[in-house]
Amino acid sequence: MPYYHKLGHIPHKRHTQFRKPDGSLYREEVMGLEGFHGVESILYHHFLPPKVIAAEPLGKSEVDYADFGALRHRALATADIPAGHDAVSARRTLLGNADVTLGVSRATSGMDYFYRNAQAYETWFVHEGEGDLHTQFGRLPFVPGDYLVIPFGTTWQMQLGTPEARFFVIESRGQIAPPKRYRNEFGQLLEHAPYCERDIRPPVELEPHTEEGEFEVRVKARNTMTRHVLDHHPLDVVGWDGYLYPWALSIHDFEPITGRVHQPPPVHQTFQADGFVVCSFVPRLFDYHPQGIPAPYNHSNVNSDEVIYYCDGNFMSRKGIKKYDLTLHPSGLPHGPQPGATEASIGAKETQELAVMVDTFHPLNLTEEALACEKPEYQDSWLEGAKV
Repeated sequence: MPYYHKLGHIPHKRHTQFRKPDGSLYREEVMGLEGFHGVESILYHHFLPPKVIAAEPLGKSEVDYADFGALRHRALATADIPAGHDAVSARRTLLGNADVTLGVSRATSGMDYFYRNAQAYETWFVHEGEGDLHTQFGRLPFVPGDYLVIPFGTTWQMQLGTPEARFFVIESRGQIAPPKRYRNEFGQLLEHAPYCERDIRPPVELEPHTEEGEFEVRVKARNTMTRHVLDHHPLDVVGWDGYLYPWALSIHDFEPITGRVHQPPPVHQTFQADGFVVCSFVPRLFDYHPQGIPAPYNHSNVNSDEVIYYCDGNFMSRKGIKKYDLTLHPSGLPHGPQPGATEASIGAKETQELAVMVDTFHPLNLTEEALACEKPEYQDSWLEGAKV
C-alpha cells in the first residue's frame, strides 16, 4: 500500500500489554508479506486468532484448463454467464496461468460464511451492483467502477445492497500495487501519477464482533479449499495499524493521460503485479495532432497476452464487441483495428469507452467455460466485408 493507516483502538507501543475493560488481554497479530520484510499491519483481536475447533477439506481449488487449439484471437460473451449464489460461489474462471486467473462473477445474494484466500491477492472489479465488503480491517463499501484490492490472508464476507452484482475477478499469486514509476522512494504517489492517495479508500469503520457460537471460514491455500469452524466471530478486531489492508479505487477516479499523438497502453496502467499489469480505459479526449489517428496502431504482443473486459461505451477499434464481452489477443499474433476502424476514427474528439485490460507476460490458458461462451466469428472480423 502507498500509505500508513490505522483504525480503531491500539496501544501506544506495539508488542505491549493492551487490556480489555475487564482486565484481560487483547490478542495481538502481526500480518505481513515476505516474512517480516514486506508491508505489514498489526491487529488486536478479542479472541485468539489461531483457535479453530474443526477443520475439513472441501476439495481441490486448482483450475482445469482445456486444450488451447489453434492460435487465434478470441472473444468471450459473458453477459449470460450463470447468475446465482454469493460472489465467491458464483465466480467462473475463464483464463489463467501460473501468475494470474481471470473470471467473472454474477452474485445474487450475500455470503453466509467467511472466505480467506491465503495463496493469492484478489482484485474484484465491480461492474454492476453495490454493497459492503466486511473484513477484519473493517467495512469497505463498494459501488460500480470500484476495484476492490484484497491482500493475502484477509478474512472477508461480502453483502449486497442490490439484487445482483457483477464482477470481473483477478486472482494474483503476487501483490497487486500501484506501478513503481508512479511512486517516489518513500512510496508516495507522484504528481504525474493518474491517481493519488486521496483516491484510495481504506475501510471506513471497524465492526468488532464478540459473538460466540459456530462460524464457518472457507480458506483457500495449497490449491485446496478447507472449511474451518471457529467458536467466535472472525471479525473481532478492535484496532489495527500498518500498510497492509484491503482498499478500493474507483476507475472513475483514474485520470487519463493524453497527448498530441496516440499514447501507448502503458499510460493506462493502474496496477502492477508479478507476471501481469492491469490497465483502465476511461472516457478521455483523443489526440490533438492535426494529422493524428485516434485508433490504436496494429501491434504484435511479442511477450504478452492481452485481455480486455468491456464495461461500457463504444470501443472504436472493435467490431462485434458488446458490453460484458472479453477478448483475448494472444502473443505471437498481431492485432489492431478491424477494417474501416482506423479511417472512421479520424476527426473523433473523444471517447466514452470504459474497459479493464490485463496484459500477462506468460501465455494464458482457457477453461471449458470460456470455450462454451466463445464467439467463433471474432477472428474473421479482420477480413474485409466480414459480418460480426
